[in-house]
Amino acid sequence: MAIINKGTAFSNGEQLSASKLNDLVDGATFGTDSVDNASTIVNANGAITVRDSGVTAAKLATGSVTTTKIAAGAVTTAKILDDNVTFAKLTDVIDDDTMATATDSTLATSESIKAYVTAMRPKFVDITGATIAISNSKSTTGSQTYTYNIADFTSDDVDFSTNKIVGLVILAYATSSQSSNVVKADLPTGLQTAIVRASADSTGDFDQSQTTTTIPINSGQTSIDITLEVNDAQTIAAKFDLMGFIILPGL
Repeated sequence: MAIINKGTAFSNGEQLSASKLNDLVDGATFGTDSVDNASTIVNANGAITVRDSGVTAAKLATGSVTTTKIAAGAVTTAKILDDNVTFAKLTDVIDDDTMATATDSTLATSESIKAYVTAMRPKFVDITGATIAISNSKSTTGSQTYTYNIADFTSDDVDFSTNKIVGLVILAYATSSQSSNVVKADLPTGLQTAIVRASADSTGDFDQSQTTTTIPINSGQTSIDITLEVNDAQTIAAKFDLMGFIILPGL
């Protein structure tokens, strides 16, 4: 078939005129042989047009698709291959084992999360010193309170610092033969709790008790009080030893 369909047809011996020549050209349309029907087609008006989905990757010149040619919002999530989303393409992911650079608009690597969680695992460390003696006892009746400044606590552990303390481990002991002797400690809220209590009636019974407990230390807390309350005098009526701390090494 012809590439161009004539606008008018002539017969042998027919006389030419200007109007006939104009009709030949003005009325001409493209024939189906003028297109490949893959990337281009002839539309209903006889013009060549691009076929739907006719422009394939092979038809695009190298470097022809530039950033300025891509419309805003044209690249959707569905158009991005999973393998094309590499770590190098992510600008809001931190690799920080301490999470010191974390913000509300960044993600973290799994390695950093694991390292941070591991560092936040509670650890017991020994105590080496404090504001006052770390071991105290009382034998006579009455009440005695010992106040410890948390900032003065010391330990030989390499991970230790006072801001990492979340608990104070206390060994407490009490004896009594006719009343109640108690070792108490203040909780972060200010309430007082009994660590150990020895109680006996007046019939000559003798009671002694020993226990180890952990008193919580809150962030920002500056001190803790431990009280020996004696109602029945004994050689050692009430006693406590500070054994160490529970710390979070990652703090």
